[in-house]
Amino acid sequence: MSLTLPGAPLSGRPAGVFNGDVRAPEHLLYFEPTPKRIRVEFGGETIADTTGAHLLFETGILPLYYIPEADVRMDLLTRTDLSTHCPVKGDAAYWTISAGGRTEENAVWGYPDPIAPWLKGYVAFYWDKMDAWYEEDEQVFGHPHDPYSRIDILASSRHVKVGVGGEVLAESSKPVILYETGLPVRYYLPREDVRLDVLKPSETTSYCAYKGEASYWAYGGEDIAWTYEAPLREAEPVRDLVCFFNEKADVEVDGKAQERPASPWS
Repeated sequence: MSLTLPGAPLSGRPAGVFNGDVRAPEHLLYFEPTPKRIRVEFGGETIADTTGAHLLFETGILPLYYIPEADVRMDLLTRTDLSTHCPVKGDAAYWTISAGGRTEENAVWGYPDPIAPWLKGYVAFYWDKMDAWYEEDEQVFGHPHDPYSRIDILASSRHVKVGVGGEVLAESSKPVILYETGLPVRYYLPREDVRLDVLKPSETTSYCAYKGEASYWAYGGEDIAWTYEAPLREAEPVRDLVCFFNEKADVEVDGKAQERPASPWS
């Protein structure tokens, strides 16, 4: 979740209401300094090390780190002929990075003459093309930690029932409920309360910057549930519990059917 993703205050489609006419532009940029020390590694080299990074929030896109060129190993970067245009940022230039015997084409970009003047002198990196990212001395995965995103994980005694096509797949009065900014409420259930006999382990995995690596189970040939067997620190309370996509399953809470939320997983 972020300030500018669907449902957020600056998305143009906020989940809540304001006490006045607050309209975000169709394509909004918000550039904010972070006090964290940010480091980027590639090919055995630290290619960026800065306390001057900014987070760029952009409508519909997860926030990205922009790093001052002065704090980047520009000697390891070679400018290419690639150029792309953004109507609110301007014309982007690209660099190929080479270090430790490895090369990634067009892995770095910046705006030499940006429409948004505060982007001048900063570059950004394709997250997945780098070897590692650090906030202070802790490695972070997936994307930058967003200061406006929060996870609350609460034990509950509410009765949760999950089914598909009339078949009950799980039923528990010991859920752990995960509230994550801007995302659907998730009900994590003890394995003993889940019909693992009718679910099949899936080869799918995914990574959350706040929770860690998830593995999945399928039902009817479709991924329908997941678990975190080795969660990150913030998500320790859901270790080994099972959560179903309430976009794909029928979920009842205290006997009340829940609407299937609209989300990227719908």
